[in-house]
Amino acid sequence: MPSSTDPLTAIFAALADPTRRAILARLAEGEAPVSELARPFDMSAPAISKHLRVLADAGLIEREVSARWRICHLRAHALRDAHDWLGT
Repeated sequence: MPSSTDPLTAIFAALADPTRRAILARLAEGEAPVSELARPFDMSAPAISKHLRVLADAGLIEREVSARWRICHLRAHALRDAHDWLGT
């Protein structure tokens, strides 16, 4: 598992999975509830939750609870960090 002291390792590990990249692409369009993010994938709710946890731990998304909804938001600044590193 990536070290919590190395954010770039966590970011690139999160981006290595196509499901997580698809979730980020959807969130680039705007916030979404977990149920909407899960809809295109043929996997269990715990599997989607694990993907979301990896993205959140990497700082790529933020999750909030609003009433009975769990809403996810893209945290684009983390992607900027990876972009900046690639540009060096």
